[in-house]
Amino acid sequence: MSYRGHVPLSSGSGKDTSKIGATPLSEHSNKLKSFRIRLYSTIVLIASFSFIIYAGHVPLMGMVLAIQTVMVKELFQLAREAQRERSLPGFRAQQWYFYFVAAFWVYVRFIKNNLIVEITSSAALSRLLGTMIRRHTLISFSLYTGGFVAFVLTLNKGAYTYQFGQFAWTHMILMTVFLPSSFFVSNIFEGIIWFLLPCALVIVNDIAAYLAGFFFGRTPLIKLSPKKTWEGFIGGFVGTLIASWFLSGWMSQSAWLTCPRTDLSIFQPMECTEPPETFQPRDFNAIDILSLFAEHKFIKRVELFRNLLPADVQGWINSIHIHAAPMQFHAIALALFASAIAPFGGFFASGFKRGFNIKDFGHSIPGHGGMTDRMDCQVVMATFSYIYYHAFTDRSAITLGSVLTIALKLKASDQIELFLHMAHILESQGYLPPTTSKAISGIVDDGVELGNTTRYDE
Repeated sequence: MSYRGHVPLSSGSGKDTSKIGATPLSEHSNKLKSFRIRLYSTIVLIASFSFIIYAGHVPLMGMVLAIQTVMVKELFQLAREAQRERSLPGFRAQQWYFYFVAAFWVYVRFIKNNLIVEITSSAALSRLLGTMIRRHTLISFSLYTGGFVAFVLTLNKGAYTYQFGQFAWTHMILMTVFLPSSFFVSNIFEGIIWFLLPCALVIVNDIAAYLAGFFFGRTPLIKLSPKKTWEGFIGGFVGTLIASWFLSGWMSQSAWLTCPRTDLSIFQPMECTEPPETFQPRDFNAIDILSLFAEHKFIKRVELFRNLLPADVQGWINSIHIHAAPMQFHAIALALFASAIAPFGGFFASGFKRGFNIKDFGHSIPGHGGMTDRMDCQVVMATFSYIYYHAFTDRSAITLGSVLTIALKLKASDQIELFLHMAHILESQGYLPPTTSKAISGIVDDGVELGNTTRYDE
């Protein structure tokens, strides 16, 4: 009988057994090397992510785009058959063309109000990019149509099945990976917390589930992931709920994380000096908590039902008071999804990899596998957090960007009339000199007749 690290002097089989004892040491060395690589890459990722958060909303948007590009590259590569593409020059470029058209449509749509603020700060930028903003959807559709026509014209006899398969594969990636993950871009500009907290909850759930499964795991959860257990799933669920309360309370104290960004500036202070109302702590009773999620009519019915209860029960319910920020209750809802539903994004990815008989989607992150391996649950979480924000917390605040977006839809004559009215209002409030509106009216009267607008550059 040989023990780890012990090499027997002889073997009855006559075979060379000199490597029997070296194998465990070699495996240990490989595991240690893998651990170091994973540790170093994790430190670099955390440091880079922290700096990007400090830099602000625009760098975070760029990070999301970079992550999406790497994910799409991994998935394009997964279904690639190089031997066929040698006879299909430019076919891979078509796939990337559709990706960048989708990115143009989605990103400009999400940051349109912020982009308008930057463009209208300069007359030159307005002339250069104004049409792009006003006709963004039409331009996007025209670009997509151009790619569609190019695809049809490049169909190659003998490769129809492969080409149509790749065309479908490309659109599936855009619909199931790129588009859902793009919702994080909208969340970022509503307040970094709406991006950072959902991401953090997915990570916390992963860690809590791993620890619970490591120490208590006994009962298999799902065949797609044999190492997942019910004990780990439940432990992740409980750990994520607890962490969400304290994480959201801590993040809610920062104006940098909670205030929406209305322009595209970098490293610049936020317009609001303190967190919005959603992040301000106050006292809640049971009805107040319910009102965060339910419609007014439903709240009235609950109050009627409460009044039918015995007096001592009503007194007990009315005595319940919790001092917290509204965001902490919203965080509980996000945590419920992050721990109960988002993991199925990982199970989906596991089944996908089994179908292709691969361990990882790629090797983009040293020691961690591919970018898609790390983002499978985040894609699901991005969609839910976007929908949740607009369903329960969006107050549709009027911003400079939203007003300019509406103003650009007016006729030129109406825009000029709006300009004159604003001059009158600002002059009456003392924000402009007394003669400003008169001077503007004179300039307009000289060059423009309302209803029949004349441009100065003609």
